[in-house]
Amino acid sequence: MTTVTYIVRPGDTPRRIASQFGISYGSLIAANPQWTDGEPLIPGEMALVPVRMPRRYFVQPDETWAQVAAKAGCSEARLRELNRAVMGEEPEEGQWIELPAAGSNRIVRADAEYGSAQLSRDIERLKREYSFLTTEVIGRSVMGKPIQAIRIGEGALRLHANGAVHANEWVTSLALMRLLEDYAKACKRHGTIAGRSSSDLYRRCTLWLVPMVNPDGVDLTLEPLDSGHPYYKELLKWNHGSVRFHRWKANIRGVDLNDQFPAHWEEEKRRRGLNGPAPRDYSGPSPLSEPEARALAEFAAEKDFHAVLSFHTQGEEIYWNYRGLEPPSSKALAEALGRASGYRPVRLEGSDAGFKDWFIAQYRRPGFTVEAGWGHNPLPLDVFPDLYPETAALLVEAMAWEAADAP
Repeated sequence: MTTVTYIVRPGDTPRRIASQFGISYGSLIAANPQWTDGEPLIPGEMALVPVRMPRRYFVQPDETWAQVAAKAGCSEARLRELNRAVMGEEPEEGQWIELPAAGSNRIVRADAEYGSAQLSRDIERLKREYSFLTTEVIGRSVMGKPIQAIRIGEGALRLHANGAVHANEWVTSLALMRLLEDYAKACKRHGTIAGRSSSDLYRRCTLWLVPMVNPDGVDLTLEPLDSGHPYYKELLKWNHGSVRFHRWKANIRGVDLNDQFPAHWEEEKRRRGLNGPAPRDYSGPSPLSEPEARALAEFAAEKDFHAVLSFHTQGEEIYWNYRGLEPPSSKALAEALGRASGYRPVRLEGSDAGFKDWFIAQYRRPGFTVEAGWGHNPLPLDVFPDLYPETAALLVEAMAWEAADAP
């Protein structure tokens, strides 16, 4: 295997570099014994990257992109993307073209930390691959990053799911994006997703995903804090002088976005007992003071959802009630979601100001907080093979909710 020199760029991590080159994390670490586990990479430092020679294919007479893609087991869009320099509508006989590496046909990959830049790239690629996806920017974060929403389906049941409200729970963004890709692929092929007909789900439900509500916070937990960051001094102070932000849950201004909604907000703030920015649990100066929370509330009001789910980690539990304001259908639906995922429906007391709390209080419709996975936050990527099927089964069950049961 050939080794090439790579210069580390801002935002790079060993897993992201390995993913970019389509190699295993272990092989990259083995080629760079100078790295210390847990220490951030320095932009500008040199890394050695083992790379495989590309797969190449000799075009046969009268072959089209679609025919070659079928042979290679990839999409035509992916094949064209790898061969942008090839002129003409179709390849010519005798041309050498590049094929995707084995196992690289997925757009949403689960082999590296998932930040806002990767999210944006994946959304653009999914849109090119699946023309029936619709996207919106529903607002912008404190740092001006887009808060993106993706729609799939055209049914009467209007359902919403979001992830990464808390910064170090970014694995929920990855799970929602993987579900989106698998569902879109199943729709294109008229297949199934989590045992249900994708075509039926598409006709029954309009699903809006907001995979990453807190992009500033997510990137803070994953990438080294640069001294040029506009909140550099404040963040260090709020984080008690530590440059490690892996336990950070708040947005970039130290406000916990899931304590931001006008549902007994004052009581939640007194309960938390924090009067200023912190890594978690500070409710902010007022309800919806933060642009991320405000964007989510305005989006829910505009789309008039029948039900919402907010994905967090961890605990394998589903919180479905709020001060007795939830409709009778909430408990039954929570139990159905629990059967599908193996998670435990829980009647939660003594908590206010969350997104699902506000949604239930405002609209008297079902709202759920899903604590996905098991372990200690931040959950490592190692848990993803278990967490994803549970998340997918739960969300598909929600999409299959009979429209007649919707309020």
